[in-house]
Amino acid sequence: MKPADVIVIGAGVIGLSAALDLLARGLRVRVVDLKGPAAGASAGNAGAFAFTDIFPLASPRIIRKAPGWLLDPLGPLSVPPRHALRIAPWMLRFWRASWPARVRASTLAQAALMRVSQAALDPFLARAGLQSMLWRRGQLQVYEGAAEFAASLPGWQIRATEGIDFRHLKGDEIAEVQPGLAARFTHATLTPSWCSVTDPRDYTLALADSLRARGGEIVIAEAQALVPGGVQTSAGVMPGRVVLAAGAFSHRLARTAGVRIPLETERGYNTTLPPDSFDLRLQVTFGEHGFVVSKLSTGIRVGGAVELGGLDLPPNFARADAMLTKAARFLPGLKTQGGVQWMGFRPSLPDSLPAMGPLPGRPDVICAFGHGHLGLTQSAGTAQIVADLMTGQPPGLDLAPFSPSRFTRQR
Repeated sequence: MKPADVIVIGAGVIGLSAALDLLARGLRVRVVDLKGPAAGASAGNAGAFAFTDIFPLASPRIIRKAPGWLLDPLGPLSVPPRHALRIAPWMLRFWRASWPARVRASTLAQAALMRVSQAALDPFLARAGLQSMLWRRGQLQVYEGAAEFAASLPGWQIRATEGIDFRHLKGDEIAEVQPGLAARFTHATLTPSWCSVTDPRDYTLALADSLRARGGEIVIAEAQALVPGGVQTSAGVMPGRVVLAAGAFSHRLARTAGVRIPLETERGYNTTLPPDSFDLRLQVTFGEHGFVVSKLSTGIRVGGAVELGGLDLPPNFARADAMLTKAARFLPGLKTQGGVQWMGFRPSLPDSLPAMGPLPGRPDVICAFGHGHLGLTQSAGTAQIVADLMTGQPPGLDLAPFSPSRFTRQR
């Protein structure tokens, strides 16, 4: 096996994007993954670059709604009873992250990362030769009544200060953008610059093909432990600097270096219906119900919600069924037959910000995980930041809010 300058652990969209940018900087790169490219959350997400999603999951609004949601095992936010005790320390950190001053700080940090990621996307796609996989069709956030719409306005005012383009709609204006919505949705907000990939699995596999074509290597092996100077894998010790981009499993590897990071798993569910199931013009977000309906080249995907259930419990596909049932009410012409269900692990940190930067005590290990449901969205920006750190260049934003050491200081 040829020596590599950098070992990237994880063949999801973050790891492969970082590997491509490292190759572009002249480094020899090997990607290591237990199952290979697009085997995890990168395959089954909604396919969107959600640059407008700058608010953390932890917020006073979510804390107010959480008790009611948690009583509904099929609601937008749930914790399986068998996982409740294990997740209690994480939930305490989540509650602290919802304090107003911390929410403001997280929002500013997230907005800064979104700007970097949005600016990096087109150049990244050009280098990878994947411009044709990007769709620019917009997104529609819908509301049931004037009160729900009014409650959303402060968030849109904050987005306006960040330069995010949007337009509020009501009545017939909504039908002009997306016909077929139930009449209960009286107001909406259109974000016209919203873009997506044709299909997230196909996109991630295309990243892998681009990596190989440019001289990168992908090895199917289990990364077992971080060791001095490299990584212990099931294929032997691989020397080199390391990018830890193993998604929801990253904290297990960090622990082999003596570092505990409070990474939890947002288990996401969806159902992908055949392409002719509905005349969907753009992504439609049902925010109060915690799910979206997305148009992909491979079908219509209905999915979302947050189940904080860890890595070991079996899937509860009743959650996917519940979202599909609601979608049929909200889009009366939706054909719900012939769907394929999926569940994936989205890596989530309590403050909704990813861990980016050196692992505490291991300057040769750069962390790139914990993006929650924003991995695809922030993949090009994260890749640029990782490549900057690996080549000694100043990154394009202040990394202090994203430092992996922010959790070790609290202990």
